Amino acid sequence: MTETFKNLKKYNYWYKKKIDIGFVRQAYLDKLKKYSENKLIKVLIGQRRVGKSYVMRQLIFALINQGVLRKNIFYLNKELVEFDEIKNYQDLSKLIKEYKKELKIKGKVYVFIDEVQEIFEWEKIINSLSQNHKESYELYISGSNSKMLSGELATLLSGRYVTFEIYPFSFQEYIEYFSLERNKQSFINYLKVGGLPELYKLNGEELKVNYINALKNTIFLEDIVHRHRIKDAHLLEALIKFMVDNIGNLFSVNKIVNHLGSHNIKIKHETVSNYIGYMLETYLIHEATRYDIKGKDFLTGNKKYYINDLAFKTYLSSGFDYGLSHSLENAMYIYFRSLGYNVFVGKIGEWEVDFIIEKSREKKYVQIAYIFSDKKVIEREFRSLEAINDAYEKIVISLDDISLGNKNGIKHILAWEIGFGKLGN
Repeated sequence: MTETFKNLKKYNYWYKKKIDIGFVRQAYLDKLKKYSENKLIKVLIGQRRVGKSYVMRQLIFALINQGVLRKNIFYLNKELVEFDEIKNYQDLSKLIKEYKKELKIKGKVYVFIDEVQEIFEWEKIINSLSQNHKESYELYISGSNSKMLSGELATLLSGRYVTFEIYPFSFQEYIEYFSLERNKQSFINYLKVGGLPELYKLNGEELKVNYINALKNTIFLEDIVHRHRIKDAHLLEALIKFMVDNIGNLFSVNKIVNHLGSHNIKIKHETVSNYIGYMLETYLIHEATRYDIKGKDFLTGNKKYYINDLAFKTYLSSGFDYGLSHSLENAMYIYFRSLGYNVFVGKIGEWEVDFIIEKSREKKYVQIAYIFSDKKVIEREFRSLEAINDAYEKIVISLDDISLGNKNGIKHILAWEIGFGKLGN
């Protein structure tokens, strides 16, 4: 444990003056600060490499600037090989006790554990610290698996935690990072590059392809294959390729089975359902169920799926330009989710509404269009929204050069203006 404590010194900020905080993601910091200075466990969740560690370091930096003593902040990143010795909750408990003894800690301790799911039965030590009435702790943990707070664990921590889902960079963050103008070309470039922070630091297509492949393999091997003891990983590869190539398309498990079967890949319906569930757990993909607006009921069968970041489509798929309209739809889905909306696919009669977005008592209907090339296209894209009789806001988002403004009570917004005084920040 002594060697592990030495590594802990190296990666903490007890004596360092400089902290690499990267690009400040102020929106997430503001949300976290609202829940600070209490015993609630703050849980940062999201796909690997979306920037959870940076958000944690940014919060540590903010705490130090507020006057919190550096030595009273404990940070452990379980992704680092130097901490392989910390295998279970007992190991972590011993390390925290050693830290407090060596640094003679007095007063409140701020504990940050990155990728906490890598520690077996981590919830026992987290729950113990949060309920400690003799010593004061404030806890921040991160994880890359949506199941980490399910079942018995959720019961154990019931009412004592709050989650914050971290997403890749938004378009607003992208243009701020690169100091770009807010325009159509910048937005199209964003659709291609995506929002993974580390990808922005790489030069050359080969490096980017290798990075995305390595990230995909890490998610596959660490978070799916090993965790769920999958024996036939090539089926998983074939499935993710199908999902990436079909973002924004309605399809069922049966369609996937038939598609893979046509390529001489035999797979059971149950296996496909399980694999999709595993990918959803890792935030690699997201699922949008259908809702019958007129019948006011959810529909079974066909669903839509979106990838967490468009870089997977750009660097793992057959081509970017071919699917630009679907990339736009994917980007808007992720954007709405990042604002805290629940997102569904709407059905009104024989027509489809791309998104129904809901948050608290707020609801909007959103249609995603590529470009209004002629009058028929305009009529088609507005038609489904015009068929909805309620009073909720209706919006069409497209990649056109000029907005049509307001048409029959439906707003037309240009895609690159989203998040700039329109539909959130």
